[in-house]
Amino acid sequence: MTIDIYLSNINKRFILGNATEHTFRGDLQQLIESLVSEVRATNEPKRQAVGAPDYSLTRKGIPVGFIEAKDIGDKDLAGTKKTGNKEQFDRGEFQKPGCCC
Repeated sequence: MTIDIYLSNINKRFILGNATEHTFRGDLQQLIESLVSEVRATNEPKRQAVGAPDYSLTRKGIPVGFIEAKDIGDKDLAGTKKTGNKEQFDRGEFQKPGCCC
């Protein structure tokens, strides 16, 4: 999947007006796995030492990263609002040194 196809797919879902964060996850998983073919992206993996990421990324069965997805239009991507993403971001649960693809 190319980035253009990914954007087209999520736009088609978004304009229906009934999408949530979870609506776009299959497309994101396909994009990740097509851009980095040796990486597997697991949506909603089992709870781990780092918490409950939306995706875990593995290469040859070894964890290499985590993704926390947010909905299109989320107003607190910076994690500044106490009632928004701040608590989750402050925990820094997915910030692990050496985690990269």
